[in-house]
Amino acid sequence: MALTLRQLRYFTATAELGQISQAAIHLNISQSAVTSAIQELEGLLSTSLFVRSAQGMALTDAGRHFLNHAYGILRGVDDALSSALPDHRASGELRIAASYTVIGYFLPHHLQRLAQLYPEVTVAVHEQERQAIEEALLDRRIDMAVVLTANLTHEDIVSETLFNSERRLWLPSGHPLRDRPNVSLADVAREPYVLLTVDEAEQSAMRYWRQAGHEPQVRLRTSSVEAVRSMVANGSGVAILSDLVYRPWSLEGKRLETRTLVEPITPMSVGLAWHREHPLTPAMQAFRSYFHSAFLAPQQLGARR
Repeated sequence: MALTLRQLRYFTATAELGQISQAAIHLNISQSAVTSAIQELEGLLSTSLFVRSAQGMALTDAGRHFLNHAYGILRGVDDALSSALPDHRASGELRIAASYTVIGYFLPHHLQRLAQLYPEVTVAVHEQERQAIEEALLDRRIDMAVVLTANLTHEDIVSETLFNSERRLWLPSGHPLRDRPNVSLADVAREPYVLLTVDEAEQSAMRYWRQAGHEPQVRLRTSSVEAVRSMVANGSGVAILSDLVYRPWSLEGKRLETRTLVEPITPMSVGLAWHREHPLTPAMQAFRSYFHSAFLAPQQLGARR
């Protein structure tokens, strides 16, 4: 039996989420498909990748070693699928702005890919908050922005959403809410809560809390995602944040887990923005085309299939 990308993707999802059931939900497939893929991998490698227990799936030493290789293979495949010959037709300077979350958890990889594909385009990046980004777009001090599109307010700013990142409940490993069949905001409201404030996360959070008729017991407000991650992993509270910023381990090496809530939680939407009356320069067109091909074209191809 040959190694497949399906096996690698199912394996990495299980390693990150710590449970076959959560990996199946994340991948939108059956639990049996995830189980079979992991068993196939373990057969190919002639070793156990996980220790199974009532608490979930924990990586063995061999599993942790193989996970690094799996990430490398998947990154290489993604790069190969999105690669193209450098386009020397587009040139010029592009001034862009991005918020903290976008720069920290999304943009660096794409800036590197853009530099390869459009070597004659010089990109100047500025980190700013949403209000400052809108003002800079309106004043033409920047050309485009990569932002959380749901937060934009000015009618003269055009935006395109590239993808939606689901918001889920973050829990420390072994938390009682992990094993409940359904978890609601009412359940979360009984727990100490760590509230992220950066990129207007507090305002976004309070909108869905108010809609549900509940309020979190905020133990800490912080602008640091890593502080939220560490607080949750150490058992000091729970949080609701998007998959974009989720990582299964804190800086101290402690595990976090996620649960999908029963209420519909508005996802985090990441996309492009520019002034409605700003003519798209060749550099802006190249920037927009790259993100279209990386995010919107695969979605459209999947829809046609």
